[in-house]
Amino acid sequence: MKKTSPEDVRRVACVGAGVIGGGWVAHFLARGYDVTAWDPAPDAEARLRRLVDAAWPALVQLGLAPDASPDRLTVAPTLEQAVAEAEFVQESAPEKLDLKRELLAKLDAATPAGVVIASSTSGYPMTDMQTEAATPGRLVVGHPFNPPYLIPLVEVVGGEHTDPEAVRWASRFYEIAGKSVITMDREVPGFIANRLQEALWREALHMVANGEATVADIDRSITEGPGLRWAVMGPMLTFALAGGEGGMAHMLDHFGPSLKSPWTRLEAPELDKELYDGVVSGCDDAADGRSIADLVAARDRDVIAVLRATGRLPGNGTGDA
Repeated sequence: MKKTSPEDVRRVACVGAGVIGGGWVAHFLARGYDVTAWDPAPDAEARLRRLVDAAWPALVQLGLAPDASPDRLTVAPTLEQAVAEAEFVQESAPEKLDLKRELLAKLDAATPAGVVIASSTSGYPMTDMQTEAATPGRLVVGHPFNPPYLIPLVEVVGGEHTDPEAVRWASRFYEIAGKSVITMDREVPGFIANRLQEALWREALHMVANGEATVADIDRSITEGPGLRWAVMGPMLTFALAGGEGGMAHMLDHFGPSLKSPWTRLEAPELDKELYDGVVSGCDDAADGRSIADLVAARDRDVIAVLRATGRLPGNGTGDA
């Protein structure tokens, strides 16, 4: 069955209109789509329209697509009516596996053939969710970050029974819709970003439980420390710069033994040659031809911009003190 191309999508259906689903509605409206939403809660429409109204000033600052308007939102009385004319479906129901399975099966039955259906699940593999759908090949994960209208990232991955073309289609659609897309090669519970967040969260809970740090200490350690760098450069390239002109290879040679130190409750992987080479070559790829000096200059410039933007430095971001 021929799909609408990602470039030609005009109508999106959002099923589930809570915080995440409502954030998706706001995002798609701001990108100029017609959006039909459905949620079983009796006050869903009023809550959804309040959420969109509250998000709209931020979306105006981000930049609206031509003809973008909250007036392009329709709230349907039934799930079937919500998806009847959809060219893409975003499901954002509560994180309960049985509910996801049942809802995705209903969406599969009601949505026109060939239309990709994406789930906003924050951790379930699609393989576990697509078990009751008649045509599971069009079901993918499209995992956003809250709020979806503000945070660019979406992680896309299929399940064992997902058609690879559906994954490619969804990734391309999200890119056109203004998202920053990671297309994963394989399923991992929690995907990528949530696993990293969860590791930090669990260590933070250990530190509070053991009296090693206060909640305020933990938050400040990120906002005034690595969080500033992570806003402009991820942890891998950040650590590569810790190796100076030798980059990640020198960093691993110098600091690799500390993986055996009790700095976290997580067990470190063995730093064998395969992992060593993979990390070094991955950083080279991420640098994309930029030298260490180039990366340092970019990091310094962008961290200063973040500090200014958040009111922690004087000046207007133009270099004025």
